[in-house]
Amino acid sequence: MKSVTIKDVAKRLNVSISSVSRAFNNSYDIKKETRERILRTAQEMGYYPNPIAQKLTQKKTFNIGVVVPEFINEYYSEVIRGIQDILTSLGYQVLIMQSDNKHERELKNVKTLIHNMMDGLIICPSVKSKNMDYYLDEINKGYPIVFLNRIEQSFPANKVLFNNTKWGFFATEHLIYQGYKKIYHLSGSNDLGITKDRTQGFIKALAKHGFSKDDYKVIETGILPENAMARVQELIDNKDLPEAFMCVNDLVALSTISVLRQNQIEVPNDIGVVGFTETKIADLVSPKLSSVKQPTYEMGKSAAEMLMKVIKKETMSSNTIILNGSLNIRESSIRANQ
Repeated sequence: MKSVTIKDVAKRLNVSISSVSRAFNNSYDIKKETRERILRTAQEMGYYPNPIAQKLTQKKTFNIGVVVPEFINEYYSEVIRGIQDILTSLGYQVLIMQSDNKHERELKNVKTLIHNMMDGLIICPSVKSKNMDYYLDEINKGYPIVFLNRIEQSFPANKVLFNNTKWGFFATEHLIYQGYKKIYHLSGSNDLGITKDRTQGFIKALAKHGFSKDDYKVIETGILPENAMARVQELIDNKDLPEAFMCVNDLVALSTISVLRQNQIEVPNDIGVVGFTETKIADLVSPKLSSVKQPTYEMGKSAAEMLMKVIKKETMSSNTIILNGSLNIRESSIRANQ
């Protein structure tokens, strides 16, 4: 059976081939009624345009690249869901690549996506991302890039961030209001902007309430639970425990609770613990974990919406969106008789 062509559709409707083409490309210079009639007739005749030809005509691939540190992390799975919900609704395909928290792999992924003609990129930098010159070069060439999380607020690019300083402050102040007098912060890598911001919030809260430097410590554990467990065990062995921990994320918080229990130290009776990022398991463990909730799905949506504006040249080259969260107070940080 002979395939239906664009010429056949034009002949059936007694319109030009260019009119049919403009209808499928949703051109501004064709009436809505005419476009709908052409599309309806084409569907009835079984004609579908060549997607590759369409993309070449529009100089767009309708493909967006996303680079994240890891797939299994609940934080990034929610971010990806937000990105996909926006982009797929607009007719884009989303190609996701994982950096394994390695800057070299992240850079290789980004270069691969750019060389494969993505219309734009959303990048969640790895823990070790330091040299950002390549990204700045691409941005200066006009390539659409939006960064999400783990990027300095001062970095001159379009980005979506969480207000880590504010919520690091509130998480710490909650512990202070519970009556804890000696508080340690188990922080992420000092290379990360989010670590600096949360630590800044931690110290600001302590300063506001008159804590001296002897009343707190900032201990760099990184984001991996095994590193946190080793550092907490070291504190126990050295008899250098605080009254409460404010942790960089929920995995570190849960690992901390695990080590404390192994040493017959109960949470929250002996030591309070607060996490960060609000994983689903926070409400399922015992004791239930107090944690700062980040709007991860909304962050993904915001990044996708911002990228669309960048592609359409509707936004500045250095625009920043900062989202807020909430502190979910549960059993792990509530002190008895408070």
